[in-house]
Amino acid sequence: MATRIADTPEEWEVTATSTPFQGNKTGVRTDDVVMPDGAVVRRDYQTHPGSVAILALDDQDRVLVLSQYRHPVREKLWEIPAGLLDIPGENPLHAAQRELYEEAHVKAEDWRVLVDVYTTPGGSDEAVRIFLARELSEAEGVRFEVSEEEADMELARIPLEELVRGALAGELHNNCLVVGAFALNAVLMGGGGTGALRPSDAPWPARPFEA
Repeated sequence: MATRIADTPEEWEVTATSTPFQGNKTGVRTDDVVMPDGAVVRRDYQTHPGSVAILALDDQDRVLVLSQYRHPVREKLWEIPAGLLDIPGENPLHAAQRELYEEAHVKAEDWRVLVDVYTTPGGSDEAVRIFLARELSEAEGVRFEVSEEEADMELARIPLEELVRGALAGELHNNCLVVGAFALNAVLMGGGGTGALRPSDAPWPARPFEA
């Protein structure tokens, strides 16, 4: 039988902490951390409120994706809808439903937790919950008015296998798109089906939320 492994909560002693930068949504924190050998080392990392992302799968097994300019990497990346958890303690499902509406004017009737990840745990505390959304339809009402980078977005629906191929070929790089596509592909190939996925209100210790 294969050994089952799981990440576990742990917190090493911090002897000093400071916040050299605090932006509108994210910041930088510096902690002096006691190592197992007793040495105290300084660690700088980005503080982040957390995010949600949505792998929206239509009835033709196509994934809703969008192309958006990302200035730090100087590229337009194909991504899945995503957004920040702007309100402390916000229910991530509600945030995901909002983002799917705002970025794609789409709603979904069936929601599951696909996978939870830390994007770059060596340098940031950002946690992302990626949902699988199905039974898609156009949202009612007026489209959300986008601005800034989002004003230049391009939407498309791409077969899941094409996203997997593009990631393996080095053509697609957005972490939520790549992780979400691989995770769903593994679910579909594994025989258990999407019914084995966690419910949309599954606990998320990295970002506790109200029901």
